[in-house]
This record gives sequence, structure tokens and C-alpha cells, in this order.
Amino acid sequence: MGAYLIRRLIYFLPILVVVNILTFMLFFIVNSPDDMARAHLGEKHISQEQIESWKAQRGYNTPLFYNRDKAGLNKLIDTLFFEKSIKLFKFDFGMSDAGRNITYDIKTRMWPSLAIAVPTLILGLFFNISFALLIVFFRFSYLDLLGVTSCIILMSISGLFYIIGGQFLLSKYWHWVPISGYAEGFSAISFIILPIIVNIMGSVGDNTRWYRSILLEEINKDYVATAISKGLPMRIVLFKHVLKNAMIPILTGIIIVLPFLFMGSLIIEAFFGIPGLGSYTIDAIVNQDFAVLRSMVFLGTILYILGLILTDIAYTLVDPRIRFS
Repeated sequence: MGAYLIRRLIYFLPILVVVNILTFMLFFIVNSPDDMARAHLGEKHISQEQIESWKAQRGYNTPLFYNRDKAGLNKLIDTLFFEKSIKLFKFDFGMSDAGRNITYDIKTRMWPSLAIAVPTLILGLFFNISFALLIVFFRFSYLDLLGVTSCIILMSISGLFYIIGGQFLLSKYWHWVPISGYAEGFSAISFIILPIIVNIMGSVGDNTRWYRSILLEEINKDYVATAISKGLPMRIVLFKHVLKNAMIPILTGIIIVLPFLFMGSLIIEAFFGIPGLGSYTIDAIVNQDFAVLRSMVFLGTILYILGLILTDIAYTLVDPRIRFS
């Protein structure tokens, strides 16, 4: 297993390098530093001197890949590619275009994102799988029809409806929780309850139908018919055998979304005023802060790769028959 993980890490390194190069080309060749300067300073009534001054203040005035004015190794080091891309591999994200330390911002903002994302994942997983098991247990009944119909209705409703409806009912009408904002420590609980509820409600339809289809596929296999013919109660077969054997596709879906847990939810954090990485990315897009966007793309790539590796590890834990050589 150890040798397999090492090979996977080696395989993923070229992917990370290619993504990093493509990101650099997107931000510095397709969208040149001059274009960035014009986007910040305005398209009209700006001189080339103002553009050069803006680039110099943010370190965008060096050549892209090769600096002819330097000697020796500095020809490659004193370049935009080294300063803005190679240093990312050391997790040195540098300064944002607004002059803030990106590494500090990420370390600070990841905790509000995790405070919402982790409870959402755990509670949502428990609720959705339980709901799917209930529907499967009463399959071919009116409860099954009602459950599937409810899932389709929930899927058809926009996520904005849950956000606005939750803010109106729980905050404005009943005054149970604050409508938006965030606080440190245990005071944050009152601010994250509503975003967690909204997140779970928005995922019930999709996830429950998906889990139901996985469980139905598993329950139609021969070993289930054999277990029932031997007198095992359906609830035992469902919880002890079917759910266990259905965990591999379920785990695949769970671990793939782990990077998004860290990165935060763009819409939820923006609507509820949560100072997480999701709202951080939104602010960077609005303010055209390309340094922050590059850092978030690089970080998201690493987290996605780690998620794939965790998926392989989880497979061996759920099913000992799976071995990677």
C-alpha cells in the first residue's frame, strides 16, 4: 500500500505542474499584466507610466520566463514564472494585489469555512442515507412514491429559495438566529446554524435519490435474496449487508467533495456574510485580485489530488479484498 501511494503521488506531480503552467499562462499570457493594470486603474485616461508603476508595485514588471538582464541562475529566478508560480509549491502564496498576505488570509479564513462544511457533511450524510434507507425499506409502497416525489420537488427548487426562505423564517420572522455575520469562538454557533440547515436542505433531493439508486442496485443482487430466504429480517439485511456493500460508491462521492469543504461554499458564505475561503474567492473575483485567484486554483488542485488518494485508502478500509500493489 505504501509503494502504491508513493507511485500515486509521483503520478500526480506532473498533473500539478501542468495545472500550474496552464494557470500561469491564463493569468499572465492570455491576460497580461498590462491588462490587469487597466482592469484595476480603468480603461480610460491612464498613461503607460501609470501602468508600469502599478506593475512595479505588485512585482509584475519582470519578464515571464527568462530575464536577459540578469546573470547566471538569476535569469530564471528573477522572472514572473518563478515568483508567481514556482513559489506556490512551497506554499508561499505571496501578497495579494490589495497588499495583504495571502497565506495569513487562508489560515484565518479556512476555519469559518470548515465550521460550516464539516457539520454539513456529517449531518447531511446521516440524514440523506437514513432517508434513502427508509425509502428502500418501504420500496414499492406509497411511502416510496412519496419519498421519491419529495426528492424531485426538492431538486427542482433553487438553492436561493432555501437561503432567502431560511433567512426570512428563522431570522426575520422567528428571530431564532442572526440573519448574517460571524463571530469567533462558541459565539459562532448561532451564526452557522442557518447556513448548515440551508446546505443540508439544498442537498436532500439530489443525494437521497443517488443513495436510493445505489441501495436499490445492491438490494437486487443474489446474496440479498439468499439472506432473506434463510430467514434474516429485511432490516438486518439492509443495514448489515446492503449498506456495507454500497459504501464504496458512497465513499467515492463523499471524498471527492472533501476539497470543496476546505475551499468553502461561494454562495452560502456570500449570502450569510461568513468570512471564509468561499467569500474570499468571490471578493477576489469581484476585485479582480489575480494573485488570490491563482493561489486558490493551486490550493484547490492539491486538495482534489489528496481527495483521490484518500478515496483509494478508504476503499481498502471498507472492503479488505481490495489491495493495491
